Amino acid sequence: MSSAPTISGLRLPLAFRLALREMRGGLRGFYIFLACIALGTAAIAGVNSLSQSITNSIASQGRDLLAGDIRFELNNREANTDERAFIDSLGEVSASAGLRSMARLPDGSNQALVELKAVDGAYPLYGSVESEPKAPLADMLATMDDRHNALVAPLLLDRLGIAVGDELLLGKARIVIAGTIVTEPDALSDGFGFAPRLLVSSETLAASGLVQTGSLVEYSYKVKVNDPTSVPALVAQAQEKFPQAGWSVRTSRNAAPSLTANITRFSQFLTLVGLTALIVGGVGVANAVRAYLDSKRGVIAAFKCLGAPGSLITTIYLMQILMIAAIGIAAGLLLGILIPYVAAQFLAGVLPVSTDFALYPSALGLAALFGVLTALAFAFLPLGRARNVPATALFREQSFERQAWPRWPYLVAAGACLAALAGLAVLTAYDRRISLTFLGAIAFSFVVLRGVSIVVAFLAKRAPRVKSPALRLAIGNIHRPGALTPSVVLSLGLGLALLVTLALIDGNLRRELTGNLPERAPNFFFVDIQGTEIDGFRNLLRENLPDGKIIEVPMLRGRILAFNGQDVAKMTVPPEGQWVLRGDRGITYAKNVPENSTLSKGQWWAPDYQGEPLVSFSAQEASELGLKIGDMVTVNVLGRNITAKIANFRRVEWESLSINFVMVFSPNTFAGAPHAWLATVIDPGATAEQEATTLRAITNTYPTITSVRVKDALDIVNQLVGQLATAIRAAAAVALVASVLVLAGALAAGNRARVHDAVVLKTLGATRTTLIRAFCYEYAMLGLSTAIFALFAGGVAAWFVVSQIMTLPSRFLPDVAIATIAIALVVTVGIGLAGTWRILGQKAAPVLREL
Repeated sequence: MSSAPTISGLRLPLAFRLALREMRGGLRGFYIFLACIALGTAAIAGVNSLSQSITNSIASQGRDLLAGDIRFELNNREANTDERAFIDSLGEVSASAGLRSMARLPDGSNQALVELKAVDGAYPLYGSVESEPKAPLADMLATMDDRHNALVAPLLLDRLGIAVGDELLLGKARIVIAGTIVTEPDALSDGFGFAPRLLVSSETLAASGLVQTGSLVEYSYKVKVNDPTSVPALVAQAQEKFPQAGWSVRTSRNAAPSLTANITRFSQFLTLVGLTALIVGGVGVANAVRAYLDSKRGVIAAFKCLGAPGSLITTIYLMQILMIAAIGIAAGLLLGILIPYVAAQFLAGVLPVSTDFALYPSALGLAALFGVLTALAFAFLPLGRARNVPATALFREQSFERQAWPRWPYLVAAGACLAALAGLAVLTAYDRRISLTFLGAIAFSFVVLRGVSIVVAFLAKRAPRVKSPALRLAIGNIHRPGALTPSVVLSLGLGLALLVTLALIDGNLRRELTGNLPERAPNFFFVDIQGTEIDGFRNLLRENLPDGKIIEVPMLRGRILAFNGQDVAKMTVPPEGQWVLRGDRGITYAKNVPENSTLSKGQWWAPDYQGEPLVSFSAQEASELGLKIGDMVTVNVLGRNITAKIANFRRVEWESLSINFVMVFSPNTFAGAPHAWLATVIDPGATAEQEATTLRAITNTYPTITSVRVKDALDIVNQLVGQLATAIRAAAAVALVASVLVLAGALAAGNRARVHDAVVLKTLGATRTTLIRAFCYEYAMLGLSTAIFALFAGGVAAWFVVSQIMTLPSRFLPDVAIATIAIALVVTVGIGLAGTWRILGQKAAPVLREL
């Protein structure tokens, strides 16, 4: 007789008929199984379907999102004559400029930072700008005498307490608010902004006087070509003809790459959360299969007595498990199909997601495959144990709890399914390194949780004898054979540890953003300070904040093009280092090592150095990019390609929020280059009134200088972090729900043994009150043990993320500990008593007759 879990040579029709007959009694005992499989499958199917819906919408609406077929973007300079002539030759062109500036009330009483966008008459080439009230865009941005119309985001009206028809000052220009922006076609492709939008005409921008030498301005040239199929060739032609232009070229096929990448990353995270729910649910699958097979011991015994081989029995129940898994997967897929449609109703105004009903077969197929592999991986071991039990043992009312490991083919089959599950998760991941780390952490957590259950049982076994019968019975239940300890700790521990980790990370971030960070951070950042204004600006700051520390540095913008002559666009860069190469970076030059930086490797140049261009690189970013001392870095600044040698690495304190740069060049590199200045002022003792007075004085005296109050920016970041944390914790709650389901299944699986215990104890004189107290003590001790593990594991994980990855101070938060212990006790005691209450009313005679 073959021992492998195969069906070679078997009569499959017979096995299938017997499996169907066995299922005539319904799905009783498999509800937890169904819920676990359906929950994880729905999470994976829904997340991936929604991700595909958004990315497909971005691809199909690329022209509208970009407001053109091709976009050429230059920083801090307009296209020169030759470049503009080439762009004009490609088709219809719309030119725009974007920058941050200050909009202020005419009486100087208030002001606000805005994301300014100036467009020409051709804008937009695709899509349309919708406003309230509705009117042609040309009318809403028209100029009459010295009054310039503008459209604003509704948020700006709220911040300044004004309404449509009121006036604002923008630099030297007086603008009239003609209406509010309802939709802006290329808002997503422009990227995320911290300030509300202010839309004006190119003539208004020129009248404002905001654009001066060294001003941080992004110039965009969007082209509507006659033949969309020629776009790739035109882009290649532009790069070949103007290799030193330093422009960023984007096409409608990749209209919002940052949004697409972020959607993909978040989709990966949520997929891994769904996979965690499936894996945790796999424990519930194993418990459900074990309990089901335990209830079928009489049927299995009859099969064996009638001569049925073990492989036939395995096949019968494997078919049943696959059919039940198919029902759970189908239910999960149905929910997964509905998730994008429901989510689209809420996201339609924020993201380019279609509200039409659609199916995404690849996402559904992936979720179904995850579900099947999970069901098989956790079902093989109980099936193998059931196969090994002799008929005589089954007739003596023995369960599967004391049996040894099943035969090796079942172990191999389970291992193969788990390996396939992990391989599928890695192959379909956006970042395979993160996926591998995540899966390794899950596997390690299972091992650790198993160790915790062994330690808890060991301590209970070695505990001193207590006088209370109920407490003594509870302690005995924790370490006896077939105890619930492993199931409870394993099912609840992972979900609780995940929630503790997220809660501590969120709590530390909020504490840093609202407490420590504002105390250490500068009060203000000031951008676009002209060389002719720097002395007066400095004196004005000292008048208003006499105790403030002023830091000033020259400021340019540059795009990294190559390392050691190799185009960075063709390099494979780790995800953590990609942000350095994405778009333009702020750069500066300095004679000495900047504040908030320490030299970690190499030598700093002499103050009067006049040799080849040198650059100091941030040590962490250099490590992520694989750079070393002596490597060459090519940067495009103001249309010129400059190649500098890496002279040293600096350890940069990014968390200080002070002026910091990835690259600091030797002063001779930009000798004579036009640039503006960046400044900060640090005065921890400044009051809110002093800050408001300073802001008004700077804005009114120097209207072209952009002022950013750091505390306002931190408030916005804090809101975003809060929203993101809420979304992540809601997603992670899926794993906790799976844990609770598994816990309920584990308790249900142990109910048969509990019935015997309760009947015997009641026969010996135990009262219902004594049994209730014993069960409460047992569940409370298990819940408390699991909570202690979750606090330790979650605390260590959160410390690593906060202190080692985010490089922020980390501390343990007592409120998280209290909440975790409360959740663990409520869940374990509540579900435990709910599952065992029926047992206490069990009649003794029927049970005693079967013993």
